[in-house]
Amino acid sequence: MANPNIVNVTSILGQTDLFALTTTQANLVTAAANTVVKINSVLISNIDGTSAADVTIKMHDGSNSRALASTISVPADASLQVIDKNSSFYLNEADVLQGTASANSDLECLVSYEIIDDA
Repeated sequence: MANPNIVNVTSILGQTDLFALTTTQANLVTAAANTVVKINSVLISNIDGTSAADVTIKMHDGSNSRALASTISVPADASLQVIDKNSSFYLNEADVLQGTASANSDLECLVSYEIIDDA
């Protein structure tokens, strides 16, 4: 896992992805070779009209998974801002942002990020 130099980048591409979180841990964003990914925002929405659900967001660095948010309850019909522009962070090559929910089909996740390429 290299740490690409972001001083002389060849491109910076903005990206937004949406996910339906399940009880099985899912890879949300993976930093490809020769890239750094800047995570700008992670927003969780509970689309269940009656029940709260828990969300866990982790970062896996190839060796360890560490929680950024662990089993945080999201009330019914509410949203939770896990990461915003004031707490943005980078994924280096092969790092992965992961997410799980305590109930299938209750939580949806929006991830806004930039792919910074030095190739």
